[in-house]
Amino acid sequence: MIDGKESMVDEFVLHRIGANSAESVFSDHSAVLQGPEEQEFLRKLFLRPFASMAQTLEFAPEIDGKENVLHAVCKAIETGDDLVSASTAIANHLINASENHAIKGGDLFVVKFSHVVLGTSMYEAVGIYKFDEKEVFIESKVKGKELGMQLKRGLGTTKPNMACLVVFTKKGYTLFMIDDRSHNPSWQQDFIGHRLKRDNVNSTSSVLEMTKSFITEKLPQDFEIPKADQIDLLNRSVQYFKDNSEFDKNAFAQEVFQEESVMGSFQKFGEQFQESHGMELDDNFEISSHAVKRQARIFKTVLKLDKNFHIYIHGDRNKIEHGVDDGGRKFYKIYYELET
Repeated sequence: MIDGKESMVDEFVLHRIGANSAESVFSDHSAVLQGPEEQEFLRKLFLRPFASMAQTLEFAPEIDGKENVLHAVCKAIETGDDLVSASTAIANHLINASENHAIKGGDLFVVKFSHVVLGTSMYEAVGIYKFDEKEVFIESKVKGKELGMQLKRGLGTTKPNMACLVVFTKKGYTLFMIDDRSHNPSWQQDFIGHRLKRDNVNSTSSVLEMTKSFITEKLPQDFEIPKADQIDLLNRSVQYFKDNSEFDKNAFAQEVFQEESVMGSFQKFGEQFQESHGMELDDNFEISSHAVKRQARIFKTVLKLDKNFHIYIHGDRNKIEHGVDDGGRKFYKIYYELET
């Protein structure tokens, strides 16, 4: 999703966040590393963790008239405020947000980027990273004819324990988040304050998730449908998203489900899905190919028969038949042209 190959780390600030009651240490300067080797290292450390992320977020709106603190600081950075003072405000906000939670001490980096590619456009961005642990590495040095080495601790290939990348997109900032715990309220709610962004990425992922749930959970309850037919519907659903650049709800239902009764059941299930998940899905949107690629991985197209056979169904449903022999044994008959 994020392409950082041509991005530049313009400057960054490091603060040390104390654990619980321990004192924090704030930097009064920023660092600028312009060399190509340094820039390549910084891109790997700060942008690579977001490269495969598909879920996009945005800042939640004001609550009780109070503006989101992190949102306000990011707007100030975008308009040119000094990164050192802005990063100090971010560090203090994190400390305040963690008051009622036990947090580990660690390094907090606030990084300003340029030339970050999202989709087909290029933007400026700011990244916020909390590293709780350092990795051990060996540093070797040559002095004359002597070779020495020393164990040290630092950052290299370690992923941040928590991170938030704020991309300065035009119609509201686009956020990507890393959290090493499934739900960390001090980080996700109190510090960032986010919600799912209503865009084509999340629309694509959500409709595919909803369709999978309908086919594998709801449809077998309403209709007598063989497992092979369920897999065929899953394949047709993913294929629609791969073959089209625009999603049309009615065209999708017609092409995948075809029968009026099934289409009606899908419509009702979609309404219930949106209500239970607290979301509103558009009937038409631009399909995100990146989201399709990621979401398609959860569409299982394997037909498991007892513990003896697994049949992978990828294409023509007409080439597999289901039946029961005279002895009551169930069977599948498979037709093919080439054996490889």
